[in-house]
Amino acid sequence: MRVKKPPEIRSGELLNCAQRLFFAHGYDNTTINDIIREAGVSKGAFYHYFPSKEALLEAFAARLARESLEEIRPLLDDPKLDAVGRLNTLFAGSRRLKVELGPQLRTVFDVIFRPENIVLFHRIDQAVTRIVVPLLADVLREGTKEGLFDAPDPEAFAEMLLLFRLSLSSVMREALIRSREGNVEQAVKMLDDRLRFYGTAIDRVLKLPEGTIEVAETSFVRALLDDSR
Repeated sequence: MRVKKPPEIRSGELLNCAQRLFFAHGYDNTTINDIIREAGVSKGAFYHYFPSKEALLEAFAARLARESLEEIRPLLDDPKLDAVGRLNTLFAGSRRLKVELGPQLRTVFDVIFRPENIVLFHRIDQAVTRIVVPLLADVLREGTKEGLFDAPDPEAFAEMLLLFRLSLSSVMREALIRSREGNVEQAVKMLDDRLRFYGTAIDRVLKLPEGTIEVAETSFVRALLDDSR
């Protein structure tokens, strides 16, 4: 007799199966039937939790964001760090996750950043934003109290800083295309430069000296774009 599992356990198992298949074969080459077969569930059970493969990808991105934040939370709680240090740790933790998973995430990113998938991209971005904003707002609130930042409305500023990421989508897509064509160094420089501009934008919004917030790191960008690694 099949044991009935709690919904959060069953949906987590489906996400685990999807992650293994997406990373092994790519998002495009993985079907819902593949996931159902891997998880050992019925099609009806799958659709009970996820109405589509796109919804599954959205949930996967949100879980990845939660796991990333849980992983770096002990670093963020270091009492020796001021708010600037915590903000840089937040970005560094995000980069570290992507460096470790770069080759696998590349296949997923290739789908997310396609122009025809703009709706899916925004759904995923909103799911991740809901998770990240509260933590980012706490850091901005702390920095404002310490006199390090100028963020009178921490929640609004957190949302605005994350909105800057939307400008990365077209550059990410072009960088992925160029790296696939063999122009890896050109692709790495293109994305690395844009990420540095992102850091500069955050510095200016928070009225920090330029170069304070470090968003870009060449090893991070290369892990995402270089297939030969």
